[in-house]
Amino acid sequence: MSYTRFAIYYLPPEGALADFGAAWLGWDCVTARAVVPPHVPGLHDVTMTPRKYGFHGTLKPPFRLVEGTDFDGLHSAVAEMAAACAPAQSDGLALTALGRFLALTPVGDTSGIARVAATCVEALDAFRAPPGEAELERRRKARLSDRQEALLQRWGYPYVMEEFRFHLTLTGRLPVDGIDQWTETARTHLPPLPAPFVMDEVALVGEREDERFELIQRYTLAG
Repeated sequence: MSYTRFAIYYLPPEGALADFGAAWLGWDCVTARAVVPPHVPGLHDVTMTPRKYGFHGTLKPPFRLVEGTDFDGLHSAVAEMAAACAPAQSDGLALTALGRFLALTPVGDTSGIARVAATCVEALDAFRAPPGEAELERRRKARLSDRQEALLQRWGYPYVMEEFRFHLTLTGRLPVDGIDQWTETARTHLPPLPAPFVMDEVALVGEREDERFELIQRYTLAG
C-alpha cells in the first residue's frame, strides 16, 4: 500500500471505547474497514468530516514525506522516538463541546500528553515536507493569532506545542442549536470512559489513495 500522507495518532487499545469510536464514525482505521454505525438519524452527516481519519487523537498532524526521506526511515525514527519517550496519563476522559464540534478530552493534568505530542512533532519534523501555499492560505482562513501563524511557519500546523489541545473527535462542525442534542445523543452511546486515561502507545498511520487513514504500526512508549 502506498500512502499520500502520514501522521502520528493516539489510537485507543482494543476494547469498548475503540469499538464505539469505529462504529460512531463508520470507519475503523485499525482494521481498515467500514463499520455499520448505530441507527441514529443524522449521524452519517455530522460524522462525515472526521470519518476518513478514524477515531483517534492527533499527536503529529498529517504530513507528506519531504524529498530525500522514505517510509523505512520514518518507521525507524518513530520506533526510536517511542523507545525514548515516557508514557503519559490524565485523570480520565470527558465528553466536551470544543467550539461547535464534539470530542473526548482529557480531564486533569494534561502536561504529560502535551509532552508526548510535542515530542512527536519535533522528533519527526525532518520527515515533513513544507506545506504548499494553498494549504497555508486554507489554514489562515481560521484567523490565526500571531503565535499560531509562527507555529504554522515553523511546524506546518498552527495548533501544536502550547496551542495543542488533545482530543478524540466525534463530529464535524454542528449547528449551534444542535450541540446540546448531539451531546446527549453521544452520551447515551458512549461506553464507560477510562479513568485514568493512559497514553502508553503511539501509532503511525497512513492516508490511502481513497483519502482514508489506516493503522500502519503501533509503538510502545518506553522512555
